[in-house]
This record gives sequence, C-alpha cells and structure tokens, in this order.
Amino acid sequence: MQNDTPKCGLIEQNEGNYIDNLLIDAYFWYVQNWQHDDYTHTHQRYQLTYVEQGYQYFHLNNKTYLVPQHHVIWIPSNTAHRISSEAKTVHLRVALFKTVPQSDFFQQVHVFSAPPVLKEMLLYASKWNQVVDENPDQALFIQAILRNLPEFCQENESLHIPVPTHSRLLAVCDYINTHFHSSCKTEDLAEIAQVSTRSLQRLFKQETGITLQKYTQLIRILKSIELRDTQQYTLSEIAHLVGYSSLSAFTLSYNTIMKSKPQKQK
Repeated sequence: MQNDTPKCGLIEQNEGNYIDNLLIDAYFWYVQNWQHDDYTHTHQRYQLTYVEQGYQYFHLNNKTYLVPQHHVIWIPSNTAHRISSEAKTVHLRVALFKTVPQSDFFQQVHVFSAPPVLKEMLLYASKWNQVVDENPDQALFIQAILRNLPEFCQENESLHIPVPTHSRLLAVCDYINTHFHSSCKTEDLAEIAQVSTRSLQRLFKQETGITLQKYTQLIRILKSIELRDTQQYTLSEIAHLVGYSSLSAFTLSYNTIMKSKPQKQK
C-alpha cells in the first residue's frame, strides 16, 4: 500500500521501498525529535546522517552500528537498513545524494566522529532544510561536503557491533546483552552454546572478527552511552551499572572503544 506522505522527501511505494521522483541531485533534510519506521527500508540515494542529539542504532549488513551524538554514518545506495534508539530525544541531520564520485569510499559504510568543520557545515546547511528545488548555492555547498567526506572520515571500527548468524552464537550474544552488568564467564557462555570453551572462542572470533571479551566490552560501553543519555546517573553509577568495579576501569575501557573519555551528559 502506497504512503503518499514524504519521508526525507521520498515517497514510500510500499513498506520499506521508496520511489524517487526528485530531479535535484542532492539535498538536506533535518527534523527534530526524529521518529522513523522500525522496519527495514531501502532507497536509491546515498545517505549521510549526522546525530546532533541523542544516539541512533543502524542495523545493516549483519551488523549493528552505533552512531552516538556528534557522529556521522555514511550509507551507500540501495543498502537495506533499519534504525532504532531508546534515546529520549533524537535530532538527525540527513543529506541524500543521487550521484557520488567514483571512489570505493562511497560504496562502503562508514561511522566516524564529525570534525568541527563538518559540524559547522551541516549546521549552516539548515538554511536549505527540505529544499528540493534546484538551487546553485545549495548544490555547490553540498558537493563541497561530499567531496571532502573521505578527508573528514576517521572511522571508528569499534562502533560496529557484529551479529553472528549461527543460532548458538546468537544465544550467547543475547545473554551478554542482558547480563552485561555481571561477569559473563566464558564457561557459562559455552554452556549456553553447548560447546567447549575453546570451540566457542574459536567460532565466535571466526564469525564476528572479535573475541568474546571484546564483544562484552563493546556492549558494556554502548549500554553506558544509553544510560548517560537518560541523565539519571553519575558516571560512577553508570560504571557500576554496566559491570565495572571502578570509575577508573570504566574510563579506561570507554577510552579504548570511543577514543575519548566519558563525559557527563549535559
């Protein structure tokens, strides 16, 4: 059933599939308190999304990508994706492109912290928010962002959460996601998977590219970002809630993943 209400300027032909009748090559779209459908969707345009406030999960290519506040994700054309978030408020700034330079960079997913110059450019672009008519100044400005994007990108691989396909490994991941605050001993995880500890460690690394310990660390830090967004806890309380015995241990782990120290949410 067709939905005639535009979503980011595109018309949903049927659930998750969009038709693009816009002639403009690229445009900006900004909405406060972003509410998106929770099902997988796809469109022909390349997508640049900047999380101005809150945080957003993007689910695609058997991975979940966390895009925290002040981070950017680049999604290639025709890439099926779904987004979710438990953040109280989510403000996203989106740029959609019909054509991009011929470079491998634009055919891959990237997640990175937005440098100050890119933040300022995206804020300035608000003057063209939801303008889908040809405008020479807008076209030049958005092309400047696009062509400099590879230089802006300092990708953080740690923000990619791998999703295994094996059912036994999925059960292990589900357990870690609900028991991240406890020790999550390898022996207990092996019992859940019904394999030996050595086999579990080998299979998990083979399917996800990371160790069980690294996966647990990643989940704890991502959960800490969710808790920080609630503005209900101190950093010490968050450290305890996600399974760390001290604030210093949490800070060290957070810095390893996020490449910065945790800051109290303002």
